[in-house]
Amino acid sequence: MSPTFGRCFDPSGARYGIPTFPWRLAPDGHATRRQLRARGLRPGGQPIAAQLMRNNRRRGGVQVAYLYRIDQAKPVRPMTSRKWGALALAMLARRTCPTCQRDAGYVIPTSLGMCVTCAYPTESAA
Repeated sequence: MSPTFGRCFDPSGARYGIPTFPWRLAPDGHATRRQLRARGLRPGGQPIAAQLMRNNRRRGGVQVAYLYRIDQAKPVRPMTSRKWGALALAMLARRTCPTCQRDAGYVIPTSLGMCVTCAYPTESAA
């Protein structure tokens, strides 16, 4: 067993407080938030059941992904018409240029703070 695997394998939870498994070796019946969402589920307030851990050589530390029990997960709440409307207004605000007050048709870059046409007026005229 490699030292990395040994450090990341703690099924009893004695070392880290919760059961810890190496990356890609999660026990059956557990899933991450993204995996739950892909199944149409959410954690639903349950505590973290376990964690996955792997070395990150670039940053010199470890990466951790929390696992939740699938049998205790709840279905995702459906979007209501009010939520859809609020989301549409928020996206419209992100697309509206504060300088010319027009819908740019794309999300305004935060680095510019305005649409490309207003940021570079001489280049668009040529």
